Amino acid sequence: MRDLVQKTAATILRLTGLQYFPVRVRRGFPAGARWTLFPWSAYWRGGYEPAMAQAIDSLGNLRGKSCWDLGAHFGYYSVGLALRTGPEGQVVAIEPLPANFARMERHRRMNRLTWLKAYQCAASDTAGVADFFSSLEAGDTTVHLAYDGEVKTAATPTIPVQLICLDDLVARGEIRPPDFVKIDVEGHGHHAVGGAIESIKRSRPVILMGFHSPQEVAGTEALLRPLGYRFSPVGNKDPADRIGADYLLRPA
Repeated sequence: MRDLVQKTAATILRLTGLQYFPVRVRRGFPAGARWTLFPWSAYWRGGYEPAMAQAIDSLGNLRGKSCWDLGAHFGYYSVGLALRTGPEGQVVAIEPLPANFARMERHRRMNRLTWLKAYQCAASDTAGVADFFSSLEAGDTTVHLAYDGEVKTAATPTIPVQLICLDDLVARGEIRPPDFVKIDVEGHGHHAVGGAIESIKRSRPVILMGFHSPQEVAGTEALLRPLGYRFSPVGNKDPADRIGADYLLRPA
């Protein structure tokens, strides 16, 4: 009976404007920010990914800094970072899924974060257009660009997404080189790093990255180990088991 009530309530919220009812984030990384009621209520009720939040806060004062959020989803970390950098800083949020991007933009406007620059695209090592494996559902966190070697079938739902190289945005003066980068892009992280490698060489940011495939791990190491980056697990993780884990990548 309880499950039926919860499913019915979720359906009502999803199909009506009640999902956009404004609430305050009670605790967690963007504590105090204005948010929307549904979905992913864990974002505003608190307790979402505490080890990640602790890892970012361990970096110290981010006031005035430049932060990038690759795989921004609803803007949980983008909003929290913007609150920490303040208007003298800059936050760049990258999110390709239209439904997620629209919700992130709503949260940005609700909190009047004019220094948060949001881009509806995916970060990669080449510019262009690619198929995004997507269910088109708001809040879906398993959507992704093709893993290395993954083949699209006739049954695979996809949408075209724009690919950008972050180095190009820096070169054009659209965004600042980063002091901190969060990357959680479902197996495409090494390509995102490759498209930002000149900016990384220049500013040597701390990187917080979630790994989702062996190719993502190996590709990232090949790019960053020669630059002196050290990999440290976030939370109580086995350092040898990187798939499905988050890591802090620090320059020497």
